[in-house]
Amino acid sequence: MATEIYNTTRFFLVLTLLLGGLSCRTLREWQALRQVDFYLDRIDEVYLAGINLSTIQHYEDLEASQIAQLSLALAQGTLPLRFRLYVVAVNPRENRVTARLERLEWTLRLDERPLLSGLIDRTYRLPPGEPQSIPVDIELDLLDFFEKNLRDLVELALALSGTEGVTKRVSLTAKPFVQTPFGPLSYPQPMLILSRDVGTTP
Repeated sequence: MATEIYNTTRFFLVLTLLLGGLSCRTLREWQALRQVDFYLDRIDEVYLAGINLSTIQHYEDLEASQIAQLSLALAQGTLPLRFRLYVVAVNPRENRVTARLERLEWTLRLDERPLLSGLIDRTYRLPPGEPQSIPVDIELDLLDFFEKNLRDLVELALALSGTEGVTKRVSLTAKPFVQTPFGPLSYPQPMLILSRDVGTTP
């Protein structure tokens, strides 16, 4: 009986030490993640109703066939916009601990207006002093959020691609998570990733 009690006590002692070690490591990763700086880098691969806007500078640059394609989509009650937004995570060099991002819940805002929410369900290791680019794929229907004419909607999309004279402010609120033995651990509140202006002034 004494041997069984000894073995049981020893098992729980080892288990406690193992969990304690994992918890300390996780705590360090979480503390490191809280010191990581996030900012919006760039937007590219902008497509409006299937039209690549990378070579379009202004509404007048659209070809007749492209305007017809956009007009048809608009008449059908849809104007899908797709683009890739890059978020850069920077773990400060002086941190000296690798942070680990397990997933990222985000909400995209345009001129402070919430447009879309999503989830990046992928692990990123963030060594100190090594910026990590995190792509966020965005897909939405402009007609779900804006009631404007075709030209205004095209100019809005061009502003996101950084080519049109209209300037828009894009921001992202995000809630990073780090995985623990007891489940995911996150920031208490969503954080505001630094916003940036897109589009160019005349």
